[in-house]
Amino acid sequence: MVRPEENGRPPGAASGAWRVTVLKQERRKAAPSPYEASHRQGQPLAHRDDLRVHGTAGKISCIDASGRTRWTTPCSGKPNAAHISRGRVLVTTDSLAYTAWGNLGPALLLDLADGTLITELRGERGAALGGGRFLLGLEGYDAFDTWEYDRDGTLVDSWRSYGHYVIGTGIRVVETDRRLPTHSRVVRLLPGGTVERGPLLTDPLTPRPLVLPDGTILVLDSGVLRAVSRRLEDTVLAELLPVAPEEMWRYHGRLHQAGDKLTVSLTERHPDRPGKHTVHSWTLVLHPPR
Repeated sequence: MVRPEENGRPPGAASGAWRVTVLKQERRKAAPSPYEASHRQGQPLAHRDDLRVHGTAGKISCIDASGRTRWTTPCSGKPNAAHISRGRVLVTTDSLAYTAWGNLGPALLLDLADGTLITELRGERGAALGGGRFLLGLEGYDAFDTWEYDRDGTLVDSWRSYGHYVIGTGIRVVETDRRLPTHSRVVRLLPGGTVERGPLLTDPLTPRPLVLPDGTILVLDSGVLRAVSRRLEDTVLAELLPVAPEEMWRYHGRLHQAGDKLTVSLTERHPDRPGKHTVHSWTLVLHPPR
């Protein structure tokens, strides 16, 4: 079972809040779209110690540091992500054919030792917990759910929440409900299906957040950079390019951190010319709490 995450500051943490300073702002035209690729060709989907899990259409492989293939197992779709926990690997896939669920393919729970299929599940996004346990989530139609499975694929808990998972001593979720008006929030998942609700978001489909060393989550929310603490307290760090929620379908955001530098980009699709894009980018310095 999931352990409740502490609400207070970790021992020795500084007081105050994170701040940012904008160093540079740029704008350039781009065609075709420079949207973030979901996975780089040839790179592993996941790795643990000397093992690397790779995936191509119809196949999942485990390769060790020497380049030797430990095992290969077939799959009916194209693997897009993998998560490893204590001798198990959860692989989510895209379907090779369009279905009622779009390109959603099966999620496969495998034995990391030999690739044996433990069970086949359904979900779009996963995350690894400890002890061979995993989260698996799905959004669409009437689904807006996250499930916790043990190493044998047995369901042990579930929540009415879905989005980007932040795993620490517990679980937080930056929700993405794809609805207007959105009901998405930053929340904490507690045992027994309980959802502790934090600040409301304005973007129904926020990009993947960043997590700072003290557990603060950086969220790009409709062009506004926000920081959400482990106590689910919300601070606006910078109003970079505020966008009305109904216009967010034209924007694709991305956050990237390197040391104390943060790069934020928003790719804007032209409203009348789909092949034309403008990339707005900012370079910021992160200032930790004092």
